[in-house]
Amino acid sequence: MITELYEDKLKELNAKAEKARELLIKMLLEAKSGHSAGPLGMADIFTAFYFHILNHDPKNPTWEDRDRLILSNGHICPIRYVSMAQAGYFPVEELQTLRKIDSRLQGHPHRTVLPGLETTSGPLGEGLSQGIGIALAAQMDKKKYYTYVITGDGELNEGNIWEAVMLAGKLKINNLIMIVDRNNIQIDGFTEDVMPLEPLSAKFEAFNWHVLETDGHNIEQFVDRINEAHAIYEKPTVIIAHTIAGKGVEFMEKDFHWHGKAPDKDQAKEAIHELRTLGGKIRSEHQ
Repeated sequence: MITELYEDKLKELNAKAEKARELLIKMLLEAKSGHSAGPLGMADIFTAFYFHILNHDPKNPTWEDRDRLILSNGHICPIRYVSMAQAGYFPVEELQTLRKIDSRLQGHPHRTVLPGLETTSGPLGEGLSQGIGIALAAQMDKKKYYTYVITGDGELNEGNIWEAVMLAGKLKINNLIMIVDRNNIQIDGFTEDVMPLEPLSAKFEAFNWHVLETDGHNIEQFVDRINEAHAIYEKPTVIIAHTIAGKGVEFMEKDFHWHGKAPDKDQAKEAIHELRTLGGKIRSEHQ
């Protein structure tokens, strides 16, 4: 069971998510390439994981009993890097090396160069299969850690995902929790135009998964869904997290053209201004 989320802690998490988005824009500007929309949309969820949900130790990233967090849609790794830096896995200043030669912060996560990563990801559709293997290993070793797998919704076009969904449902892997970033965009357009996913909940239910849905920008609600998932013993759980691609930056929000595009100097300046304005609004709502 995740510890209760008190009001002061919730304020702290919302503030960290605000800062994460700003750091994200700055690192993408420095790199002059990378993905903007998805990482902005997942800032709240990664903040919740690294600062409240995960049982982990940045000073001992290979701790045997740590929870495992698998990022299947590796292209949104910039927000994972930001959260890891904020949590103390490496200096925040290193974020400015994103996508540069010899950087540990590659455009897709590389497990062997950066402590704290569980898998190398790039080709879509593989993370859930990897997560199943890790979750089964925990059961065999009688370990209590959870395996969380984050996927994109466009990634659900991959057949490998559904093979893995079938297997996890058959084996009733109850220490496996999948989070789908349901932002409704992918590189070529809106998901329901490219390859419709709905009814998405019914698809998972048909494969013997427990299905939950959440507002991906409501940290308190997301933590509640994780707690509910921990209480399910007879099957795996998927949390469909409804997010806004480009969250906090109006000219990026819900625009698939920002899927794999970094802001220029003027756009970054405008984005940071909007994020700080949004942050002030969020703080006032929680006072």
